[in-house]
Amino acid sequence: MEIKTSVGNARVPITIIHIKGNVDSATYPVFQAKAEEIIKNGARYILVDLSEAPFISSAGLRVLHNIFNLLRSANNDLNDDELRKKMSAGGYKSPYLKVANLSSQVKDAFVISGFDTYIETHDDLKKAVASF
Repeated sequence: MEIKTSVGNARVPITIIHIKGNVDSATYPVFQAKAEEIIKNGARYILVDLSEAPFISSAGLRVLHNIFNLLRSANNDLNDDELRKKMSAGGYKSPYLKVANLSSQVKDAFVISGFDTYIETHDDLKKAVASF
């Protein structure tokens, strides 16, 4: 797996993490470390581009969930009770983390695991950046 980053500009600066290769039990630590480093260095809005990631295991999904939680903390988002209420009502999508260009297999895993209920997905990188 390879990870590259770039910056996109919308109303806020977006850090785009481009993943090339599968994210699984063997590769997720690299993804996790890179995401933590990016957030530690000040990124507050992240878009994960999965156009070249044909497969993500549960380990990769855990990394996305961890990024979600780190960004919530960094941005002083809703407390846990407020978040649960909004998510239960279907009224919450993270304004800080979005993903783009999911393969059909990754999209299936995303939906089955419920990640689509709180993380926006996009099929076009430019539109994803503009959505921030």
